[in-house]
Amino acid sequence: MSMVIAGAMLMAVFFTAMLSGIFGMAGGLILLWLLFLLMPVATAIAVQGIIQIVANGSRAWFSRHYIDWKILAITTSGLVVAALALVLINYKPNLVAASIAIGLLPILIWIPNHWLALDASKPHHAFAAGIISGALNLGAGASGPTVDMFFIRTMMDRRTVIATKAAIQVLSHAFKIAFYWSAASSLGQTEWLAVLIAVPFSIFGTSAGKFLLERMTDVHFRRWTRYVVTAIGLFYLGRAILVLL
Repeated sequence: MSMVIAGAMLMAVFFTAMLSGIFGMAGGLILLWLLFLLMPVATAIAVQGIIQIVANGSRAWFSRHYIDWKILAITTSGLVVAALALVLINYKPNLVAASIAIGLLPILIWIPNHWLALDASKPHHAFAAGIISGALNLGAGASGPTVDMFFIRTMMDRRTVIATKAAIQVLSHAFKIAFYWSAASSLGQTEWLAVLIAVPFSIFGTSAGKFLLERMTDVHFRRWTRYVVTAIGLFYLGRAILVLL
């Protein structure tokens, strides 16, 4: 990895962490796409998990007083079920399939509330969120819009939404790192050094995002979340089509 690429990666980590600090997701999707350009799919998913667990962990820590621990516990049980299922079928990731899956995720947050009234504050919904988001995070490398689908229509304060989603993502990324650890272990010393240096950049970006979040209203938060994630989803779909062609 050249110095130019490493420098670009650090800047990307900072700005994507800042984006996630504002919207609770989106940044991880962009970072994953950049890593797909540099590494094999399984390795990229593992590295994104390492960086994102720090970014989400710092976001959860900064907002720890707002975490809904009941929702977190129930969602985690769903994550465990999804991880065990993928281990049993010996799942292997694929670039096109991952891109299509991520590209289609934003459709979920545009479904009218009366069609699919999901609410993470309901235990069975939180469990379903854990299974679905866990399967997508392990299978495709990202699941932010899926988690958001269970939160964006709740009456929770935006800070509770961000904090609880961040805590869920920390555990989800931990499962992902364990699942793809053999792929991550193939990285060379230069790549590992770049990943380690990127870690504090993700924390700085998260802190900057939290600063901007505090100055955003709940209405603008929900509106812009949909627009940003939809734009990223369309980009992923376009990339999948180009690969197929």
